[in-house]
Amino acid sequence: MAIASTSDVFILSLGVILAALYLFKDQLFAPAKPKSVSAPVANKSFNGSGNPRDFIAKMKDGKKRLVIFYGSQTGTAEEYAIRIAKEAKTKFGLTSLVCDPEEYDFDNLDQVPEDCAVFFVMATYGEGEPTDNSVTLMENLKDSSFEFSNGEHKLEGLKYVIFGLGNRTYEHFNMIARVVDKELTDMGAVRIGERGEGDDDRSMEEDYLEWKDKMWDEFARVMGVEEGQGGDTPDFAVQELESHPPEKVYLGELSARALTKTKGIHDAKNPYPAPITTAKELFTVDADRNCVHLELNIEGSGITYQHGDHVGVWPSNPDLEVDRLLCALGLYHRKDTIINIESLDPALAKVPFPVPTTYATVLRHYIDISALVGRQMLGALSKFAPTPESSEILKTYNTNKELYASVVSDGCLKLGEVLQLAAGNDIHAVPTPENTTAWPVPFDIIVSSVPRLQPRYYSISSSPKLHPNHIHVTAVVLKYESVHNEKVKQRWVYGVGSNFLLNLKYATDGNMPDAPLIGEPGKGEPAVVSQPKYAIEGPRNAYKEETSYKVPIHVRRSTFRLPTNPKTPVIMIGPGTGVAPFRGFVQERVALARRTIEKNGASALADWGRLSLFYGCRKSTEDFLYKDEWPQYAEELQGKFVMHTALSREVYKPDGSKIYVQDLIWEDREHIADAILNGKGYVYVCGDAKSMSKAVEECLAKILGEAKGGSAEVEGAAELKLLKERSRLMLDVWS
Repeated sequence: MAIASTSDVFILSLGVILAALYLFKDQLFAPAKPKSVSAPVANKSFNGSGNPRDFIAKMKDGKKRLVIFYGSQTGTAEEYAIRIAKEAKTKFGLTSLVCDPEEYDFDNLDQVPEDCAVFFVMATYGEGEPTDNSVTLMENLKDSSFEFSNGEHKLEGLKYVIFGLGNRTYEHFNMIARVVDKELTDMGAVRIGERGEGDDDRSMEEDYLEWKDKMWDEFARVMGVEEGQGGDTPDFAVQELESHPPEKVYLGELSARALTKTKGIHDAKNPYPAPITTAKELFTVDADRNCVHLELNIEGSGITYQHGDHVGVWPSNPDLEVDRLLCALGLYHRKDTIINIESLDPALAKVPFPVPTTYATVLRHYIDISALVGRQMLGALSKFAPTPESSEILKTYNTNKELYASVVSDGCLKLGEVLQLAAGNDIHAVPTPENTTAWPVPFDIIVSSVPRLQPRYYSISSSPKLHPNHIHVTAVVLKYESVHNEKVKQRWVYGVGSNFLLNLKYATDGNMPDAPLIGEPGKGEPAVVSQPKYAIEGPRNAYKEETSYKVPIHVRRSTFRLPTNPKTPVIMIGPGTGVAPFRGFVQERVALARRTIEKNGASALADWGRLSLFYGCRKSTEDFLYKDEWPQYAEELQGKFVMHTALSREVYKPDGSKIYVQDLIWEDREHIADAILNGKGYVYVCGDAKSMSKAVEECLAKILGEAKGGSAEVEGAAELKLLKERSRLMLDVWS
């Protein structure tokens, strides 16, 4: 057989290639189609399982007439979105698709059917920012170049409803809801009813209730539906299990990995049980308050953090409230019964915690039974009252806004306490099955109505540059007095998260007070509930090793960061525990200073900008946080760190009035104006939003206005606005 030469093979191959080019020339050389920036429009033949990011297909597949998007940072907006969906189902028999906007594409928002509507439940986070899960949605709505499937940035005729969640103590109150409303209107969408705006500083619940009734009336008119088409169908089915492998029952574990003890990433869905290596009290013994300092070991966890980040602490409910509600629901003797919970409409309501579990576990670890009970919930529970009299009491609290405010809200009553009060029980006695009337409330109602117990966030008070394997927490313990009324005596009320940490501190340092759960009022003192106790050992003693304890945590990233250039002046304003992130800031600069001096010599910090800290507390001998540390930091930073301290109950003005941080800022106005206007300095404020933050901003506006030769109202306000836009004035405040 003849062997072909190399030239023969080459000529033959070339012929084949040329023939192929001729045959497929149209496909190969056709003009390229422009690529779309947005995600491709879902094929209409897809059902709900075809494209998981196509909410239109899911609506059609599930015969949903409503889709509800929630922008939520802490879970509250999601809770309200679910409430709206439940009410639509109960009132009109309409089913909804409740969606996290992060999980869906919006290029087919214009394809919402004419007989359907879109709800937006949008929280405003930080200083007028969208929540993390709604960033893309906001970008799509605001970007005029973003095209929907119609090829335009138009949503003609789209019916929508909007409810915003915000806090009026912040400058940009409900900014995100307002922006969404404006953008939708500008694109031709039609709003149903008024825009709702909830104010967390006053009462989010009352604002929602006041808005929703008028909204539903207008919704019924526009959508052509009639009330009474729905019914009280349960969201969940609760089943008691006679037997189940004990190792597969959740007893407070926050994730499947925690239950099975398998390794994985630690985040909000899988918190890390961090060992407490140091726990101490920061206030003096004779102070009437507590402030806890904890150091949490994260070595080997995979968790990292930066200065200015927040740590989320996952508390449990106190023993007293768990027992109280178990008794009030008639479940005390069945508290350890294993239950499984199944959602009857997963698109509407997912089971909010891992199952199977037990009744006691749900109340202790998974739902927020320590929160103020909502007025709307009391109306729903009235039908399960043990007597006609107790039913009437709950109905009255539900319908009489003023009475609810004076008794329930001012009395700071929790769910279990209201049930006891309505049944004629003594809420000041230690609850037992014998002294507490049982209400036959189906447990699925409790799961549906009580929000999930959320983590409590604290500014991290350390720098990873000095403490790479530890996160420091600085938490003042929340304790305040309720308002006396004819039904409930005045008493102390305790915050869940900070008192949980206080219990851990007591247990870690071996100083757990042996106080009774219920304290009788002393002479001239309010009726008090003593320091609450918690099951701090955790599920299956997972949070305790011999004499040491652990606390479940995760880290939430923040934009609250120092400028990278140490030559830039920095002004930090943080009275009380608002100083926490600034301890981390200063430690960050100390670590950099050590490296810089080691590399460039003793004078290496000469051109650094000044770090000015304005701090405030009551007395230098009582609540001066980290008092001994600041001089050490100042020495290491060679005078580049300067601290100004207001002692409001120790040093007074000539007229006898108290001195606060804003007074010290005004005294240092020449340096502050120069640092900001000429040194391009950065300003950080952390602490109380209601009074301190506003007073500080007013003072800064006055300083900058005068420095610019104008007024606080015009030039000063303009300068503050510019600083915020350029992220040179940053706030980490709370109300």
